[in-house]
Amino acid sequence: MSSLDYPFPDLPAPGTAREVAPGVRWLRMPLPFQLDHINLWLLQEDDGWTIVDTGIGDAGTRALWEQVFASLSGKFDLKRVVLTHYHPDHAGNAAWLCERFGVELWTTQGEYLTAHAVRAGAAGYTSDAVLEVFRRNGLDEARLGAMVTRKNRYAALVPDFPQSYRRLIDGDRTKLGGRDWRVLIGYGHAPEHMSLYCEALNVLIAGDMLLSTISTNVSVWSVDPEGDPLRLFLQSVARYREAAGGRAGAAFARQALPRRAPPGRGAGAAPRRPPRGIVIRIETTKCERRRPPAGALQAAARRPPDLLRHGRGDRAPALSVLRRPRFPHAREGRGHAVR
Repeated sequence: MSSLDYPFPDLPAPGTAREVAPGVRWLRMPLPFQLDHINLWLLQEDDGWTIVDTGIGDAGTRALWEQVFASLSGKFDLKRVVLTHYHPDHAGNAAWLCERFGVELWTTQGEYLTAHAVRAGAAGYTSDAVLEVFRRNGLDEARLGAMVTRKNRYAALVPDFPQSYRRLIDGDRTKLGGRDWRVLIGYGHAPEHMSLYCEALNVLIAGDMLLSTISTNVSVWSVDPEGDPLRLFLQSVARYREAAGGRAGAAFARQALPRRAPPGRGAGAAPRRPPRGIVIRIETTKCERRRPPAGALQAAARRPPDLLRHGRGDRAPALSVLRRPRFPHAREGRGHAVR
């Protein structure tokens, strides 16, 4: 497959699921964000179903889940809940589903522990820690003051989280839907993001590591203020290209407005004229965005908020995450910013 295409132009109606590969069903749930929906997945077992990712934990999403259960023939028998990562649009209903059906949560240790830490505002995931990182990186006091009043929105969107789980690690092969799926761990977007690749189906459930129409959020967080998540992310997506072998049909976990793109094919395609393989596109785009254009920087280093404006126009830096370019001693050279 030499390009990225979308073989399923018809979106599943709310509260329904449609098959996109043998035993793999696609459903969409609404989100109260600018990115207004998330794609979730059902894997059909011989005697039930596996859910991969769950949507935010609110009454509307749970009502749609109930419609999904009713739309499937026979009694809906859930066998497990699998989470790609801890973010609320993926993890919000994990506890509700596990308790409702008496099943286990399957995920990685990094995502499981982070979900609990963020819900509790513990282990460095505190408002004070976040404010201090922004302050150290030059955010002005007016914007810092606006952040002080913010509540723990994560806990509102993930009202509960399971008290135990089954751990999955990189390279594990697990039987889901009667087929072997290989666990691929990615970094940069979340602490220990898990994707699932089925060689028999040639399908990759990518979570948020491969997005076809928007750029994955790669951010520096207060718990690791000197981290280099972009390097980790690019190293991770290179492994996805190897796993895809140039032919995997990627099950993209989320698409951006206004284009509501369905699952696509061509995750590991070789670079050609657009549309290109999604991994190649990510690598090219992220590397270019890592370098502010010539003329953007003065000889002396500038504050991260100043650098951010060159990539975001006149908009202020996002207050929820710190997208800090790793240019502590930035200068201009060869038309780009270098360290």
